[in-house]
This record gives sequence, structure tokens and C-alpha cells, in this order.
Amino acid sequence: MAIVKYNPLRELRSMQDQMDRLLNLSWGGTDYNGEEIKEGLWQPAVDIYETADSIVIKAELPDIEQKDIDLKIEDNLLTIKGERRHEGEVKKENYHRIERYFGSFQRSFKLPATIQQENVSAVCDKGVLTVTLPKREAVKPKQINIEVK
Repeated sequence: MAIVKYNPLRELRSMQDQMDRLLNLSWGGTDYNGEEIKEGLWQPAVDIYETADSIVIKAELPDIEQKDIDLKIEDNLLTIKGERRHEGEVKKENYHRIERYFGSFQRSFKLPATIQQENVSAVCDKGVLTVTLPKREAVKPKQINIEVK
């Protein structure tokens, strides 16, 4: 059974969205008939796991073109930046519900010193960005022989 790290902020964000909808309805706003497009700060969900040779980060980035993703490492900090744009084909008033977030995002991850930054690779497939961070070969301790006199 896999251990999943508990993230209380995800539940708080969901609760805040529900409260916003309730308050919007009670103040005469609209809910199902023409919700506002959610723009602004959002963060894609990520999975981070470690293998014997590397650390892998997988980020969910559906409907984001590769040209809109910026990936860089600076001072042992990996930063994924980008933007999800709202399709202009459908007018806002024609939507019944909009639950996905649009706008720019940024996620940063502190990298351990054991990462080979020059060999990092990234692949985007089916809306999932996979960043592979290879580990440096561990320096083996040198055995020192003690000479008896």
C-alpha cells in the first residue's frame, strides 16, 4: 500500500470554492448559468517519486501547449512556470459550468545536491509533464589500511 502525503490545503481550497458558490448564490449571483471564468493563481497537481537512479516529478498540465511551459533550474531550485489559456471559441455566457482554472501558474521544488543538473530531461505526453532528475553516482568511501609497526 502506497503512502500518500496529506495536503490540507487541497481540502481547504475545495471548501473555499464551495463557500464562494454558496455566498454568490445568496447575494443574487449566478452559479450554473454563467459562472465567472476562474483565472489567477492555480497550481498543477504533481507526483514526486524516487528510483535507484533518479528523482521523477510528474505534473498534470492538460490543455497547455509545450511553448507555454517554462522549465528551469537555478540555485538548486527547479521551477515549472506556464499558462493555461481559455479557449476563445465559446463565449462566457454560453457556459453552464466552469470548474477548471485558467491563467498563469508556477511550482518550485528544492533539489538535493545529489542531482546531475546538466542531465535533467523533460517529456510532455498526454498532458503530463515528466521531469527526470538523474542522481550523481555516490562517492564510495575509501578504505585506509592501517600499517602495524
